[in-house]
This record gives sequence, C-alpha cells and structure tokens, in this order.
Amino acid sequence: MLESYEALKNLVISAEDDVRKAAGGNKAAGTRVRKLMQEIKNSAQAVRVKVLETRETEGGDAAKPQA
Repeated sequence: MLESYEALKNLVISAEDDVRKAAGGNKAAGTRVRKLMQEIKNSAQAVRVKVLETRETEGGDAAKPQA
C-alpha cells in the first residue's frame, strides 16, 4: 500500500510545473496536465483498492458495517 501511495504522491509532485504553465496559458502543458490527472486518478484508485484489501484481510468480519 505504501508503494502505491508513494507513486501517487510522485505523480502529483511531477505535475506541478505543467500545472503552473497551463495556468499561464500554455496549451501543450494543459494537455500534459490532463494526461497526468488521468494517471493520478488511476493511481488514487489503486491506493483505495489496497486500503480496502488491507482492511478486509486484517479485520475479517469486524470490517463490515453493523446494521
């Protein structure tokens, strides 16, 4: 799970320069930002899945919501 989180964090950090350029009107940077945002979305989903897997393997029935 930590590896997935580190990958997500690195993607966000790597997007900073292009986000600033895109905010300044650079269209090519905007294209790169959109691509990176899709990768960030997928990476965030991978972290969510890992968290759920960890919770299910560690918690068993305790992880299920009570009715």
